[in-house]
Amino acid sequence: MKRLLLTGLIAASALTLGHTVPKAQISECSVDAMLVFDGSTSMDEITFETGPNTRITEARRAIRQAMPNIEPYRRVGLLIYGPGPYGACENLDLRFGPIDRAAGPVTDAIDTLQPDGLTPLTEAVKQAAEALNYQNEPSVVVLVTDGNETCGGRPCEMAQTLRASARDLTVHVIGFRAVVDFFAWNNPEQDALNSTTVARCLADETGGLFVTTQTVDELVAALQRTLGCPVIG
Repeated sequence: MKRLLLTGLIAASALTLGHTVPKAQISECSVDAMLVFDGSTSMDEITFETGPNTRITEARRAIRQAMPNIEPYRRVGLLIYGPGPYGACENLDLRFGPIDRAAGPVTDAIDTLQPDGLTPLTEAVKQAAEALNYQNEPSVVVLVTDGNETCGGRPCEMAQTLRASARDLTVHVIGFRAVVDFFAWNNPEQDALNSTTVARCLADETGGLFVTTQTVDELVAALQRTLGCPVIG
């Protein structure tokens, strides 16, 4: 009821001023979303970029802080790539599609995640979009990654295909201490002049946000910005 009242007030104000209300302002909070989470080996590494804690340690803290504030406003599903029983590029684990009260299930899944494998982020985003029935329903995908595609995927090409066939799909990309490996041999779209993750084009092609984060607080803010409700900021 509270969400509907806020939405109605925004729509009424805009109409009073003679403006058309952008669709995202009205419907964004109710659009189902999939969180695509990087569970690859590099999330568990301690390097110069990560500091004293691994990325997965701090990402868990961010998820625990962010999800309770997202839960009241949006149904969220979870897909994890990286760890699993198959080849290093073949483990894409759709834990669950969009559900109400997702904070607990998302937090529990990431708290028990043991990073492993490589980074098939292109296929992961594709499967997340399909789980949302993106061709027929408005959909939001939020990808959290610490690096680049390493399984031969072409995220820029795939994003164009998704955009052409989607009803209304937005992909947001959050780089968490993302490091570009220019020597990765299985990243065919990497541009030597591009110092950011190649996954950025997923956002650029679908009208989403690309956010770089280094700290827990920045990751919390990025998750709330991309998965939260625009009415409350």
